[in-house]
Amino acid sequence: MWLDQIPGLLAPRPGLPGDVDCDVAVVGAGFTGLWTAYYLKRLQPDLRIVVLEREIAGYGPSGRNGGWASAGMSGTAAVYRRRGGREAVRRANRATIEGVDEIGRVAAEEDIDCAYLKAGWLAVAGSEAQRQRLQESVENAHENGFGDDYRMLEGGELGELAHVKGSLMAAHNRSAARVDPARLARGLADRCEAIGVTIHERTAALELEPGRVRCEAGTVRAGTVVRATESYTTQLPGERLRYLPLYSLMIATEPLPEAVWDELGWRDGLLIMDYRHLFFYAQRTADGRIALGGRGAPYRLKNPISEDNERNSDVRHRLEATIARHFPAAADAAITHHWGGPLAVPRDWSMSIHFDRATGLGWAGGYSGHGVVSANIAGRTMADLVLNRQSDLVTLPWVGHRNRRWEPEPARFLASRAIVRILADADEYEQRTGKHAARVRLVAPFMAEH
Repeated sequence: MWLDQIPGLLAPRPGLPGDVDCDVAVVGAGFTGLWTAYYLKRLQPDLRIVVLEREIAGYGPSGRNGGWASAGMSGTAAVYRRRGGREAVRRANRATIEGVDEIGRVAAEEDIDCAYLKAGWLAVAGSEAQRQRLQESVENAHENGFGDDYRMLEGGELGELAHVKGSLMAAHNRSAARVDPARLARGLADRCEAIGVTIHERTAALELEPGRVRCEAGTVRAGTVVRATESYTTQLPGERLRYLPLYSLMIATEPLPEAVWDELGWRDGLLIMDYRHLFFYAQRTADGRIALGGRGAPYRLKNPISEDNERNSDVRHRLEATIARHFPAAADAAITHHWGGPLAVPRDWSMSIHFDRATGLGWAGGYSGHGVVSANIAGRTMADLVLNRQSDLVTLPWVGHRNRRWEPEPARFLASRAIVRILADADEYEQRTGKHAARVRLVAPFMAEH
């Protein structure tokens, strides 16, 4: 939907014309690659930077996601705490809070029209088990650096933000903003070009190694090579088990009349999610739609990243039912778009940023669906690492973090299918009984550590 609404043709930029020499080669024109190029060029304008993109800027998850610029780590506190203690976790969370505002600052300063509006996110619980998880989440957030930005709502406060049918309890986090992700990605690419970054689209990187990137049309030679390919990393030689590429799917309604929004009481810019295991996430878009997504698309043993995986009728029906259940005033609205994109899940569900000064090779990724803000942090961090700047960013616990690789197939396939099936069953049980579903422990070895 996001790319569909950008005016004009999405004509690819010229591809790589042949062999090229530069200072920095960035592979991937999604958020990670574009932010890296942007901050490098702003910090050192004389750098010759080339960005290589197999499709077009914003084609991948950067142009397909739910448009949540929200605070919160791409990873788990337990993983990062082992590397730097509780204070490292607090610093990491505070960095994501700052990241939300940094995206807004750049969008305003660079005149990127991406519908940025900071109204926070609302988390709702529809069962007693969800309510307990939500309460624990808020308590943990306070311990880990959020302070009063994230708090449980009392009395009629929920109704002042949105009317979400079936909610027993809710919490509000002020550190979140709505964005149109495709306009942000495309606008950022335009600004990178305007300050002197070269972007070659429809240029697939066939092989990356220190000092060079080999493409079909030629070789890019660079002192620094940055891999910013997120889930598509698994399609590079030797990297298949780096991540588990999972699809998150979305639907969007037609623009809703103002009378429907009045009935929904949904504050403009507010992001909403629930606390099911297979949770939904939604935003009120700038043109008055509900754009709502969720997990649960089946992982495919053959071709886990494929256009065939971008739509699924079962998930679509579940998302339509979610709108009808929680936002009944919009139940009869036409669904105009259904799409999806692959996200990169590391084995421990925690992001990493690496740069080897000896070889000049760097990479970042593994955001597990939290990439809008995490990629901005990664871009700023990578720029500091490449330029050897001693900033607070380069000391955060995901810098240098190493994830072990996923098990080979078919173990990864069986695990991913089991996760979806068991979590769906757990949601049904908890909604029916109000009790915690003990069966989720069966997939704990493959899920994020708490």
